[in-house]
Amino acid sequence: MKTMKAVKSAVVCLVLLPRFFMTALLFWLLDFLCIRRRVFFHKEQDDCLDPPLCISDSNRLFSLESLRAVWHGHKLDFLKEAHLAFESVVQQNADIADSVLVYIEEAHPSDGWRSTDAPYQIPRHRCLEDRLHAARLMRTEVPGCVVVVDSMENASNAAYGAFFDRLYVLLKGRIVYQGGRGPEGYRISELKAWLDQYRQSSQTSTTLEV
Repeated sequence: MKTMKAVKSAVVCLVLLPRFFMTALLFWLLDFLCIRRRVFFHKEQDDCLDPPLCISDSNRLFSLESLRAVWHGHKLDFLKEAHLAFESVVQQNADIADSVLVYIEEAHPSDGWRSTDAPYQIPRHRCLEDRLHAARLMRTEVPGCVVVVDSMENASNAAYGAFFDRLYVLLKGRIVYQGGRGPEGYRISELKAWLDQYRQSSQTSTTLEV
């Protein structure tokens, strides 16, 4: 059993290390303000539905805490159990989709990889009550959307590879749309296009879960 775990850990490292080092290199480059401003200028030209990547000049991307968070996110994505088989989007598609927001562990805790751009300064969750308190803040951001929290064992996060954030569509208990890992892969416009296509092709009253 220990040998199998060691082999599995070695395989995970071999698969994830190249993309992890690429992300680390990107973070290091983005700490040069001239590069950061040019990259984000082009990002602003993307679809207006997608949330902008807003990072102030004072925020360092290349740090020990940021690299730990990136490795954690890559590992969750690789080991996730879920496989293929928001406010305006939620409201526009309320007739065909039930929307649920699952609040997972904090991506930028005030006592970890802290972001000065975050609207709230939330420390790491030490207990379920901490996570529930933080999730209550989310309810004001997504009116009309059900907000639930992940367990302290981070079961949903691990199952769906959700860290930092991610979009899914479920139909009859099966995943039919899986968005990219956020923040760079968090595409509201892509989700909207999928829902629009589903609306056009659907001939039944089956309700989706988003």
